[in-house]
Amino acid sequence: MSKRILYWLQNDLRLNDNPIFSKLAIQQCALDVVFVINPNWFKNTNYQQKQYGENKYTFLMQSLYELQQALIARGQTLHVLEGEPVSVLKQRIKEQHIDEVVYSEQFGVYEQREINLLKAHCPETQFTGTLQDTLYQQNELPFNLTDLPKSFTPFKKKVEAANIPITLSHITTELLPKPITLCAKNPIELPKAVNNSMHGGLTSAQKHCEQYFAGELPSTYKITRNALDGFDNTTKFSPWLAFGCISAKQIYNAVEQYEQTYTSNDSTYWIKFELLWREYFKWHALNVQSSLFSFKGQKQTKPLTTFMPNRFAAWCQGTTPYPLVNAIMKELNATGFITNRSRQIVASCLVNELALDWRYGAAYFEQQLIDHDVAANWGNWQYIAGVGVDPRGGRHFNIEKQTQQFDPKSIYTKKWGGNQSPDAQLDHLNEVDWPI
Repeated sequence: MSKRILYWLQNDLRLNDNPIFSKLAIQQCALDVVFVINPNWFKNTNYQQKQYGENKYTFLMQSLYELQQALIARGQTLHVLEGEPVSVLKQRIKEQHIDEVVYSEQFGVYEQREINLLKAHCPETQFTGTLQDTLYQQNELPFNLTDLPKSFTPFKKKVEAANIPITLSHITTELLPKPITLCAKNPIELPKAVNNSMHGGLTSAQKHCEQYFAGELPSTYKITRNALDGFDNTTKFSPWLAFGCISAKQIYNAVEQYEQTYTSNDSTYWIKFELLWREYFKWHALNVQSSLFSFKGQKQTKPLTTFMPNRFAAWCQGTTPYPLVNAIMKELNATGFITNRSRQIVASCLVNELALDWRYGAAYFEQQLIDHDVAANWGNWQYIAGVGVDPRGGRHFNIEKQTQQFDPKSIYTKKWGGNQSPDAQLDHLNEVDWPI
């Protein structure tokens, strides 16, 4: 009797450069491929936000659909289940007589807790985790995780000096092991596109990667990357990276191939530079654990901010006294995506101009962004708020200066309606809720 294996998919929705599928392809086993949709994703958290907004959920469903089609072509299928993951998987392990659960190791504290809880509930089942969301394995780093540099620059210097080879995993056969159970019908319908520029899925990710590196865009990236608008000004890889439709290794490899074939300059290096930033935040999240969500973060004292509901609502809705901030937030709400420069501007506004608790901003980004990554999002918010890995102790972006530099003719602001009824008065109630 062949071994019965369950693959719990999470943020690894791809076949190419997926070391788990590469290993499974050559095993004699029966395979159950499962993704669990957690109802708690759609309930408000402590910060009155959900983990999944409409755009983010649509991107997920598109990604699951494309993966399912790819699995069917290889003789497999994808089971999308709904419920609290530990309960759902515990029951499935029992019903399907699963011998081993394979999964991608996670960097988020809550995701790690789920895996550990499932292990505790199923002591007779073998669990095998594989790290697939980073450029390097932990044992390849030129330092112990406890000695992770306190800021990005020394980290970058050490890993670049180590010259660690980045190799891809390949599936060596066209077929995967047979499914334990077949779906009677295709359980996933192709979702309606909300963000027309970026469609979720491994096929869409590969197509975008090929198109991006087919022309001159990589050689001008550093020049255009701070633009607030324009699809081609930034790489746009982050949504597919967040769901694991494509790997950081695949993109890094594509940059190196581009440099060998076409040109190598500051712009092509900068794409790799930002992949290293992503890498740093992954290891930082694993190192600091729950303090990634702490108000005081990595510091000894808390920021001098608070929470005022009316200010936070104005920020979320794009009705602050700052037209550029309003435009950015309206683009975020409409599309689920804004550029890195835009994120820095509105995060700085929330922390500095509005003097709000940064965690509410991070939670709102988690809900709205189709490319939300727990390590990068919460790490970057701590960075801006001055409680993270920024050696300068936080960043304050002058909104007027940013407007003059990146939207001097108000083209972007007008496009997204940032000037439409911005509230010139920041507060309408005093500290005891009396009208001002």
